[in-house]
This record gives sequence, structure tokens and C-alpha cells, in this order.
Amino acid sequence: MTQIVATTPGLFPLPDWAKDELADLKGHQKTDLISGDESAAVEDAYDRVRTELIETQADAGLDRTVEGQGRWDDMLAHPLAVHDEVETRGIVRYYDNNNFYREPVVQGDLGADGGDVAADLDAAADHVDEGLQAVLPGPYSLADLATDEHYGDDAEFLSAVADFLAEEVRSFPDVETLFLLEPSLVENAPEGGADERASAAIDTVANAADAQVVTHTYWGALEEKVYAHLMDADVDAIGFDLIADHDKNVYNVQEYGTKDDVALGVVDGQNTLVEAPETIRDRIDWFEQQTNTTFETVYATANTELFYLPVNKFTDKLEALANAADLEEVEA
Repeated sequence: MTQIVATTPGLFPLPDWAKDELADLKGHQKTDLISGDESAAVEDAYDRVRTELIETQADAGLDRTVEGQGRWDDMLAHPLAVHDEVETRGIVRYYDNNNFYREPVVQGDLGADGGDVAADLDAAADHVDEGLQAVLPGPYSLADLATDEHYGDDAEFLSAVADFLAEEVRSFPDVETLFLLEPSLVENAPEGGADERASAAIDTVANAADAQVVTHTYWGALEEKVYAHLMDADVDAIGFDLIADHDKNVYNVQEYGTKDDVALGVVDGQNTLVEAPETIRDRIDWFEQQTNTTFETVYATANTELFYLPVNKFTDKLEALANAADLEEVEA
């Protein structure tokens, strides 16, 4: 019997009150975005944001709870944007959408740097009794979003980013699941040996975690060779975006198999239309039928980060995911 685990890839929209309060506290310029040395008033606001986002997930009934990443002004680039050896420069487009982040330019060794993400997780752990889930950019995507002015070699740079993320993971409190978000594997597919190096970099991060590790891909489907190499990575599950491209994702599993567990993007993280729990459950059942596989665990999730959504639609989608998992339990 497949266990359905309702969760998300994190990066939630800020509550409406927080947008106004933080704009007043931080200012409105690029230089006013998160840098890691915020005032006590800003830190207090983000503490209240974190608490509210955790309570929202608990009220919705999700099986895994993320910190919410309210402080991540730069989306997936955040862990580098606050690193001491990184300079943030001009605003660049975040993949192919209307969001922007500060370009993180690496200018020195990416050693351990204070555990920014770990500190947020420590704070979240005070409010979560069980089911805490960590969220990080995958090493390939983080390297892809950044600019290297220190290492001078793509392979060395990717390895350094992976080592940096692994050190962050080693500082985490106890978590049940770690989602590594890897949209760049789809959006800017590695080639010429970089696909194998991307898999090795994911291994580096995954092996640092004492948790179930999910490499979640989205905004389409992986090229076959990239997928085959990702299957070699020592992770517990691979995530598939069934909203953007369900047929190609099914094909990859039919052709190359997958892990015993799987993450399925069955809710649209960028569309305000709220899916019915029955629709979500149907998408999960369809994937299992098409791949002729009964998974041990299905992580039912939004396909992308959720910060694109208005707060009310975001909340509704969390509830839909949780209710879809409950439908499975009732039918059992």
C-alpha cells in the first residue's frame, strides 16, 4: 500500500501584513534585501512570519512542515546571497518568469558560513513536534544561478557549491525529509560530462543528511541522459512535475525506472486555480498506473515553489494536498 505524504517544496508567499511591515523596516532598494546581518526588528518580523507559516501548514494538515523560507529574498540563490565570500550585484531574471534575484558572485572559498539555513530550521524546530522538512537548492541549480569569479573551473565550482551545501546540512537539527530543488537540471540541462558531475554533487549533499532525501525537478522533464545519471545519485526519491510535462516524465520512468519512493508535482504552484483533492489523487493514481509501479511513498506536492500565489490561494492549495492524502487513507 502506497503511503501518500502531503508536503511542499517550500518558498511560501509572505503574509500580507509582513510585506508592508518588512518594506518599512528594510526599505525598497536592492541593497535593503536580506544580507544576514539584519536588525532586531527585522529578525522579529521574520520570526513571526515563520511561526505563522508553520501554523498555516499545521492547520491545513500537511504531513511534512517546512520553515517557509520567508527570508529568501533571492529565491533559490539565497544561501549564496548571504555568504561572506559572495558579492551580490545586479538584478537578473529568475529562470523564465517575472521574478528577479540578485546575482551572487562567488569571490572566495565557499567554506562553512554560519549555517544561515540551519539557524532558520532550528527556529522552526521549536514549533514542530514531528515531520520537519528541510528545503535547499540543489547544488547544480545553485551553481547555475551564481557566477564564479574564484574557482575558475566549472567542475571545481560545482564541487565547492556541493561541499558548502553539505556543511549546511550537517548543521541541521533533526529533520525527516530534505527536498533538494533542482529546476536547472530541466531549464539548463547539463551536458558533456556535467550531467554525471551534477549527480555526484547531489550525492555529496544527500550523503550529509540523516533524512529521506528528495531531488525535486520541475518546469518540465529531464532529458534522458540527465535522468539516467540522476538515477545513479544516492537519493531516496526523484520529483516529477506532472503539471508541466506529465507524458515525458512518465516516459523516463517507463524507460529507466525510478526509486522506491517518488515525489509528484500534482498541484500547480504558479496558477491560482485550486485543484480538488479528488483531482490530485487521480493524478497520483494515473502516474502509478502509467508506470506500472506501486511506490512505497509518494510525496504529493506542488510542482514549484509557492511564493507566486496570493496568500488565500496558497492556503487553499495546502489544504487540497492534505485532503488528497486523507482520501487515500479513507479508501484504504
